[in-house]
Amino acid sequence: MSKPSKKKSFGLLAEYDSARAVYHACEQVRDAGYKVWDSYTPFAVHNLDKAMGLPPSVLPWIVFAMGITGASLAMLFQWWTSTVDYPIIIAGKPYFSWQAYVPVTFELGVLFSAFGAVFGMLGLNRLPMWYHSLFNSDRFARVTDDKFFIAIEARDPKYDPQKTRELLEKTGAVHVEEVED
Repeated sequence: MSKPSKKKSFGLLAEYDSARAVYHACEQVRDAGYKVWDSYTPFAVHNLDKAMGLPPSVLPWIVFAMGITGASLAMLFQWWTSTVDYPIIIAGKPYFSWQAYVPVTFELGVLFSAFGAVFGMLGLNRLPMWYHSLFNSDRFARVTDDKFFIAIEARDPKYDPQKTRELLEKTGAVHVEEVED
């Protein structure tokens, strides 16, 4: 005799009709003290990150560090090549004439910055993500079209199925459903 399988809950998913509604709902969820939740919108909603209480992104620091790394490596390589590996005096100039190396240094700084931006964004967003529990909801498919959502995960310390549902309904959600993991 096999035991009935009990599905684990991912959390609650609330649906909203407008950007304004999801914006104000995010403020209320933030003020309620929830920490493990996210909002999903079909387009960028201005200042939604502030409404959610998110800290500033670390991506600019990643891009800056990668840019400095690229520029430093370019200058180091050019210095090493012209002074250590293959020193030649050209037109009476010193072995290391840094002015000639500015274009390559700049270009490598830009290249490394671009790599930092792309791969940093992918890493911070945990992409590619081939599966997410919210894909189990049929209504969530409209997030790429015209609906707005807030999902509060069950692993949040404040999560209580009944109280969380009441909070989401109070925020003006059109529909609230439990999503299985």
